[in-house]
Amino acid sequence: MTSKYTRILLAMAFVISVAALAQTGSAAAAPAGAAPAVTSTGTKVGTISMEQAIFATNEGRRDFEALSKKLEPKQNELKGQNDEIDALKKQLSAQQDKLNDDAKATLVKQIETKQKSLDRQLQDAREDAQNQQNEIAQRILQKLGPVLIKYASDNGFGVIIDTSQPWPQSPVVWWGEAVDVTKPVVDVYNAQSGVAPPPASSATPAKPAASKPAGTTTKSATPVKPADVPK
Repeated sequence: MTSKYTRILLAMAFVISVAALAQTGSAAAAPAGAAPAVTSTGTKVGTISMEQAIFATNEGRRDFEALSKKLEPKQNELKGQNDEIDALKKQLSAQQDKLNDDAKATLVKQIETKQKSLDRQLQDAREDAQNQQNEIAQRILQKLGPVLIKYASDNGFGVIIDTSQPWPQSPVVWWGEAVDVTKPVVDVYNAQSGVAPPPASSATPAKPAASKPAGTTTKSATPVKPADVPK
């Protein structure tokens, strides 16, 4: 059996006021004191999936795809070890009536030792993948914040609500597609970043949007599918 590397989960299900986010955005974009915080007199309320936006940027798609390829050798190594353990288990199952007690005990011990080693390596691999995914996401988030602030200010928004997590993890029970600004903010980010979209051949299935009540739709993003590892 296989299981996916744990995808990065950005625990940011909270309400972001434009004024408050402007302060953090200004700090990320320029040295302290170099620029005043952005203020807004807008009154509109909008939503954005920050997690989805990060994965949907050309930069995010490129870097997560590169990370997935980087992790492939370790993935294949772990899969090979898992296949070896499965083969030993099948051997034990098929021959246990024919093996004497010493031979059976030796085979059982071999399986247990290999399984413990694989479990440790799997945990290390998952943690390493998670850390590298977090580094990419945080780097993009630092640049995405100011883009969101300017977009919100320019378009009359007073509050932007993050919908990365579904209710009840998020306080947002329902929202309509008309107020979602994920795609336009990503479009602005892509235009400013200068990073070209990845080739169509490397496209991967989109991460499902946060679940909402029936009848509500959200524009999809296209994050990179993480590598599979044996379990």
